[in-house]
Amino acid sequence: MSFAQEQKRIEIKYSGFLEFKEEEAPGLKVMTRDDSQQIHVLHEGVNMYCDQALLYSNEDFIEAYGNVKMVQGDTINMTAKYVEYSGKTKLAFASGNVVLTEPNSTLTTDTLYFDRVKQQSYYKTGGQVVRDSSGTITSKIGRYYMDAKKYQFVNNVVLTHPDYKINTKHLDFYSESGYAYLYGPSTIVTDDSKTYCEKGFYDTENKQGYGVKKTKIEYDNRVFEGDSMYFDNTRSFASATNNITVTDTINKSIIKGHYAEVYKDKDSVFITKRALAISVQQNDSIYVHADTLMVTGKPDKRITRAFRNTKMYKSDMSGKADSIHIDHQTGLTQLINLSRLSPKDAFAVKRRPIIWNLGNQMTGDTIHIKSNPKTEKLDSLIVFYDAFLISKDTISEDSYNQISGKRLVGLFDEKNNLRQVDIIKNAESIFFARNDEQELFGIDKAKSGSISIFFADGDIEQYNRYNQIDAKTYPESEFPKNARKLRGFDWREDERPKSVDDLFSDDPPLNLPVIKGLEDYVPQEEFFDESMIGRIEKAEKAEQPKASKDVKNNQKNNKNKRSKASRHLPQRILDSMQQKKEKPKPLMEASEN
Repeated sequence: MSFAQEQKRIEIKYSGFLEFKEEEAPGLKVMTRDDSQQIHVLHEGVNMYCDQALLYSNEDFIEAYGNVKMVQGDTINMTAKYVEYSGKTKLAFASGNVVLTEPNSTLTTDTLYFDRVKQQSYYKTGGQVVRDSSGTITSKIGRYYMDAKKYQFVNNVVLTHPDYKINTKHLDFYSESGYAYLYGPSTIVTDDSKTYCEKGFYDTENKQGYGVKKTKIEYDNRVFEGDSMYFDNTRSFASATNNITVTDTINKSIIKGHYAEVYKDKDSVFITKRALAISVQQNDSIYVHADTLMVTGKPDKRITRAFRNTKMYKSDMSGKADSIHIDHQTGLTQLINLSRLSPKDAFAVKRRPIIWNLGNQMTGDTIHIKSNPKTEKLDSLIVFYDAFLISKDTISEDSYNQISGKRLVGLFDEKNNLRQVDIIKNAESIFFARNDEQELFGIDKAKSGSISIFFADGDIEQYNRYNQIDAKTYPESEFPKNARKLRGFDWREDERPKSVDDLFSDDPPLNLPVIKGLEDYVPQEEFFDESMIGRIEKAEKAEQPKASKDVKNNQKNNKNKRSKASRHLPQRILDSMQQKKEKPKPLMEASEN
């Protein structure tokens, strides 16, 4: 069907006081409302009402003044002080307190362009959209796609709601669902949190969303970052996937991993997949790695729990356990053994919690380490039940100094090195005794009620035995090699983490999920595009046979300021298109002017 066949002309439904002004412009009709009702015209399903109108019948163009209202079906209702509309191109321009209402939202601006063919409206000098349950959106530039019920906002976009505020560079907003898509640097601020992302989604109805590029959430004293992050502001909850960092700004600690959940109101963090907790200290940070980490409690009463295959490392101490419990307020760290994970074989050595300090290895059913939270210094440690201390003899390859007993209490010096160890109850020991020249002069084996050992730079400096002492020193030749290890001996140096990387040595290969997320931002296409120009040109060609006559008439009367082209495309749209065609002046020329 041709363009001409599809066209219907603007129809006058009620004219009020009607005047013919042929002398001013061919086909010009001036209509002024009377006391009964406003001017009413109709064009292809759009009803227009106003107090006064200039209808250029030859060009099928109307100018409407005073309390103008345009109604399209039961979906679009626009009011303004002034409207231009072309029946040939179906383009409109409105100005002066423009309000466009659709079933779910209300748009207000000072000037608005309306293309009925594409079913789009557009403003470029600032406007706002109100959706009751979502809030108020303001921006420099805005576009409304009527068929999709979608707004696209550009430049200085702000969404304000009593419960939150969104600032973004680009915002796609669906008025039916209240879904908002954020592109470019964006923030969502509530009373409890501040969320930043450079590509994300937010459900303004349910206050839930996610970010997939440089996403970061600040919860009071925690900063939560990850590649892909979901958040629910009604619960102050967030979860993240891939390359996650949770920073505790008060306790100077950091947690890392590849899946995490944060509950702000419960003051808790759950993290897994290469989970790593870092207690940042001035002199020497502590690293704890486990399958799963949980951090709970208020900042002044924070507790870290590490579960399954747990390891810890700092430059002067490292350890392993089934689980580790750290009370940051008291400075107590507990390495805990889970008996259900121990070997069932009666002759197997249990994988007990273990601590390494310098050349010393300590194991037991449970180990407590006490430190000073303020000075960050190690104070003491206690090994409960089946305590066992081993240090390798400094000279021989397969000889070990050993002490075992029911309980071990250790004290540290100012350099965090083990200075004194007391074995309490059922103490047994084997020492390789050497003189000042480090020559072995005997192997000491003993039992006693308890024993105290003093160390210097990791080596045994002195030891004292107490109660029920049974000790003997043997020449090396008289002490069989198969008797040189106490029952329960388990040298585990190969398990010792000697760096942060060693904490992950036993982990299976890490396969991170691919984050699909949102499509990249698609820049807003030109509102004044080639298709619009094509419509104008087609409308002009349809009038070419009578164009010369109209031109002569226009030349005779200077009152007719409006050209034919401007009636096919409202003057303000022509001005906008002309501005886009003008090239910017050179900087030198611009500065001179």
